[in-house]
This record gives sequence, C-alpha cells and structure tokens, in this order.
Amino acid sequence: MQAENVESQQGFFHYRRNFDALKTLISIEGLRKTYRIGTQLVHALDGLDLAIDVNEYVALMGPSGSGKSTLMNVLGCLDSPTAGSYHLNGQNVANLDEDSLADIRNREIGFVFQTFNLLPRYSALENVALPLIYAGLSKRERIERAEEVLEMVGLQDRMVHKPNELSGGQRQRVAVARALVNRPSIILADEPTGNLDTATSMEIMNLFGEIQAAGNTVILVTHEEDIAECAQRIVRLRDGKVEPGNG
Repeated sequence: MQAENVESQQGFFHYRRNFDALKTLISIEGLRKTYRIGTQLVHALDGLDLAIDVNEYVALMGPSGSGKSTLMNVLGCLDSPTAGSYHLNGQNVANLDEDSLADIRNREIGFVFQTFNLLPRYSALENVALPLIYAGLSKRERIERAEEVLEMVGLQDRMVHKPNELSGGQRQRVAVARALVNRPSIILADEPTGNLDTATSMEIMNLFGEIQAAGNTVILVTHEEDIAECAQRIVRLRDGKVEPGNG
C-alpha cells in the first residue's frame, strides 16, 4: 500500500502518522562529528549507527563526553555531521543547507529543554503560539491551536500567566505544549526533568508517555536512570558510539 500521510487525534494529542507499516523514521549510518579545538581534533561522534522507528520512545544515555548532546543536535537538525548519513523519514538531511534544515525543524521536530527557554515577557499562550508565526498561520489560527495544546497539557487555567507566575512543572508543561503546537512527528527532549523535583519529574514523564501513546516518536537525553527507564528503549553512548548491544 502506498504511504499516506494523515492527521489523527487520540487522547487529545494530534499527530501525523504514516501508515506505511512500522517504518524506520530515523536511520543513521557511520555518523561522525569532528571539532577542532586549537590544534587538536575532537571526535564527538565517531562512526555512530542508530535506527529509530516511527512511534518509538527512546532514551539516550551516556557519561560526559559520550556524544549524546552532539547526537541530539544532529537529530534535531541544529547541526550537521562531518561525515556519514542521517535519513529522517526517508530523506538524507546530513548535507542540507541551513534554510532546508530550518524548514525540517519547523515541520517535523518539537524541542523541550531543561531550562524551558520561555520568553519572560510573554504569557504561556504567547510562548506556545510563537513557533506558528514561522509556520505562516494567521493570528486566529495561532491562538486556537495554542489554546488547544495548553488544554492538552492541563494548563487551561494558566494561559495568560507569564513564566514567573508559574511553577517549574507548569513552565515545563508550557514548553511541552510549545513543542507540540506544530504537530511534529518527533519530540526531542534534552534533560527535560533536570530542573524539577522527583514528583514533578514523573508528572512530566507521564505526559511524554501520553504523547508517545498518541503516535509521536519521543527521544530524550538524560543522565538519570529512573527517567530513562520510562522509555521503551535505552541507547547508551560511549566515546561517540553506541555501546554494543544498545543500538
């Protein structure tokens, strides 16, 4: 059957699903990222191979210097590899120019960061609606969709509040709503519970579980074993490669 992109709804979370049966969403082969620091070459990624399927929930773990942050940047099309291939939804994005990468980020990827990255003078609603400006939606459409995703994450009564009027958990929920607002196929979360207490961390992880159950692919970077265990699969990195038996 020919692949067909449709938009579905389950548990309030919108997503785009390709019905071309359990396809591989991300395929990485021989990925390398090399930085020059003075006269020294640092191999942050050193021939890494990785595959992630549609609707999979994966945690990336590894010690400092293992390459997990560099890999997250490449996965999120924030950086390009020095060598190797990175196919995202069938397209090799490893050598795309900045404009093409920005377009993919806007359409396909939602980001959640440890530090929330919310604009302090903007309300929760305005922060969530901001990415939709670049998507070309009208003001009315931006507000409607931002209201929708804030309701999804349980913040329907906090839409007009600014970040300093919200708890840490509420701010991270705003960040999750912002990541969802473009209805991406992938959610990339970089240490999303790093600034949260244990109870709030588990609330956020339960939210990611709901997002994945509704059809999104979720990839998170964490150094916390209990957080990683919320994922379906843990990929452990060391010295710029996937540890044997963990790919």
